[in-house]
Amino acid sequence: MQKKVLITGGNKGIGLETAKIFLKMDYDVFVVARDFSNFELGGLPNVTEIEADLSDLSVIDDIVKVVGDIDVLINNAGFMQPHITYDKYTAQDREKMMNVNLYAPVELMNAFSVGMKKNKCGRIVNVASIAGQVGHPDVWYGIAKAGLINATKIYAKLLGGEGIVVNCIAPSPVETNMQSSNSKERIESFKKSVITGRFATPNEVARTIVWLAVGSPEYINGTCIDINNGSYPR
Repeated sequence: MQKKVLITGGNKGIGLETAKIFLKMDYDVFVVARDFSNFELGGLPNVTEIEADLSDLSVIDDIVKVVGDIDVLINNAGFMQPHITYDKYTAQDREKMMNVNLYAPVELMNAFSVGMKKNKCGRIVNVASIAGQVGHPDVWYGIAKAGLINATKIYAKLLGGEGIVVNCIAPSPVETNMQSSNSKERIESFKKSVITGRFATPNEVARTIVWLAVGSPEYINGTCIDINNGSYPR
């Protein structure tokens, strides 16, 4: 039977590169995103598009019904709001940020681990961020990503006895359109702080995700892998 992977935010950037690799490995790929305009993998027979906004947690039940049991869950969807200062965040801004970056990944782990436990196997990879390890200008983004790192460790303990491996990654900035919200000064400052003087590419991060989802030893469980080219949290 063909294996199945669900990738949130798989329509662009890191998620898209991850989807491409899984397609080459002959997986059935389910992609959750808000917008599939100009989706590079649209119409391919092994790709299912699920249009959903994860800031509304009620969509998760519908996603589970469409997808069914899966072998791999990639919680990749996320966004920043760096233009909102800590003292200007509204309750609505905060709720949207926490839903997409933390609560939805947790609820998806709850939902899809049911089938994984039944099958006594499964892999979950959460995409956190260096923002969850350092003080970040977008305070609620940093708080959400810190929570996701902690949730990874908790769920590895909760599900590890059921044959499920749960890990996460914490990339520093990646060359995606998310960087358009950062100032030129902030971008140049970061590049000076890393070994190679550049951002990570989406493919570099995607290859790490796929390794954790498919190839890494089972003993690597509850781990957060830093992808930051020497810019270790200080």
